[in-house]
Amino acid sequence: MKGLSTLDVLVFVLYFILVAGYGYWIYLKKRKAVQDTKDFFLAEGSLTWWAIGASLIASNISAEQFIGMSGEGFFVGTAVAAYEWIAALALVIIAVWFMPIYLKNQIFTMPQFLTRRYNETVSLIMAIFWLFLYVFVNLTSILYLGAVAINGLLGGDYLHIVMVALAVFALIITLGGMKVIGYTDVIQVAVLIIGGLATTYMALIIVSEKFGLGRDVVAGFNTLLQQAPDHFHMILEKPGPDAPQEQIDKYMVLPGIAMYFAGQWIVNLNYWGCNQYITQRALGADLQTARTGILFAAFLKLMMPVIVMLPGIAAYVLYKNGHLPQLAGGSKDGAYSAILGFLPSGLKGLSIAALTAAIVASLAGKVNSISTIFTLDIFKKYMRQDADEQKLVWIGRIVIFISMFVAVVFTWNDTLGIGGEGGFTFIQKYTGFISPGVFAVFMLGMFWKRTTGTAAVAGVISGFLLSIFFNNYAPSLLGHETILYTAFPNGKGEYEIPFLINMGWSFFFTLALMVGISLTGPKVNPKAFIFESGIFRMSRSVQVLVVIILLMLTALYVRFW
Repeated sequence: MKGLSTLDVLVFVLYFILVAGYGYWIYLKKRKAVQDTKDFFLAEGSLTWWAIGASLIASNISAEQFIGMSGEGFFVGTAVAAYEWIAALALVIIAVWFMPIYLKNQIFTMPQFLTRRYNETVSLIMAIFWLFLYVFVNLTSILYLGAVAINGLLGGDYLHIVMVALAVFALIITLGGMKVIGYTDVIQVAVLIIGGLATTYMALIIVSEKFGLGRDVVAGFNTLLQQAPDHFHMILEKPGPDAPQEQIDKYMVLPGIAMYFAGQWIVNLNYWGCNQYITQRALGADLQTARTGILFAAFLKLMMPVIVMLPGIAAYVLYKNGHLPQLAGGSKDGAYSAILGFLPSGLKGLSIAALTAAIVASLAGKVNSISTIFTLDIFKKYMRQDADEQKLVWIGRIVIFISMFVAVVFTWNDTLGIGGEGGFTFIQKYTGFISPGVFAVFMLGMFWKRTTGTAAVAGVISGFLLSIFFNNYAPSLLGHETILYTAFPNGKGEYEIPFLINMGWSFFFTLALMVGISLTGPKVNPKAFIFESGIFRMSRSVQVLVVIILLMLTALYVRFW
């Protein structure tokens, strides 16, 4: 492996032995328990708050963030931190208002929520869709992006070996059930954060040295502020008629203040609150533990831009001053790998371990969710209603193998074209088509007693169709400038609406349609959730955590507005 020294290899091997060994020890310790479905899929009652929070972050942070968000940091700057910082606020909302509803009604899967609140039709439609989305969009893109990134760091020619190795490593962890995933994720997050911070530290040191300021981290950061002041603003200005294409391209990704009234909320609340892959970590715990774990994840989200975004800005400053000529004319997604090329022996191995930890944890979490939905919401309901607990656990393990095998097959030669479209764009594009409808169905289902099953079916379908309309047809049919949106030239002879704006309007019109349909039904739907007095009441410790998170978030936005 021409990109690594012997010390780098040793550091990485140590990481692998630590995670695999600890996972196997947890499995042996709890081997008898994982014959039960709730323990295998949910680790019911056994994950501590810190394990829940760490597992949430480990499953969320992957090559999409390390490579994709670092690339956006290179291209746009701190504005991309909105995805992380609004996620922290979304996690507060999930902890305070969503989790009490899930846990009070003993919801263990998202299709189960749809069955309880609406009907089997809505649940089955969404279960099938989630399975296809998780396997063919999320699992494949995580595997592909991760293999490409690590292959590049190793010096090339190892793509398929890396791909298989990542899949096998994830399988080793996943087959032990959610308990093994949850506790190994604690190590994964520790490696991810330590390795990520080390990379950021070295990136700032390198900037400081290249500008003749010695090995000074503070001087390196101040150099970034001086050399790229436009990269340290959270709100991008709307491009005018004569704006250059580069400014338009940046605004298309992060459309200024408008995105905070539109898709940014839908992206985050749908991802963190209505997503089996994420909520599964907390659904087996009691409310206090679940809330504390989720708020711990919110704290970690506040610091994630330091790990996944700052190296990208450092790469931009170095590139602009002629120190990274390899990025000339290349993809912004090469920024993180370019920074890693500067790292000394040993530290590069730690950084690759951090990247691997992020990828493997995400793969393990995703494939466990695929297994959970298929086993509990399809197999047990429609194929073998009399299947015992042990049978269901083994079906879950078989599904894990099959889904990972399918993902490897479809990423082997990039059959889905993930590389051509860009991993971050690929994920956002295809999950974004369904997010407005799904979020509308969950929001009204939780908090409006009148919402009907008919409205839910209409919401899922209309949200999907409206997303396609705004993304592909609205500019040509309605014009480039309307009361709803502004469409911009995309540099390819066509006009597009910023993606997050599309999501906002798709959600709004879906919500309106669902409300209209529900108003024709009874004033209180028989399947509506009835809230007991004090269901959303928070303990004093949770209140303190919420206030601290809000104050920290406010300070960040005031500083970088």
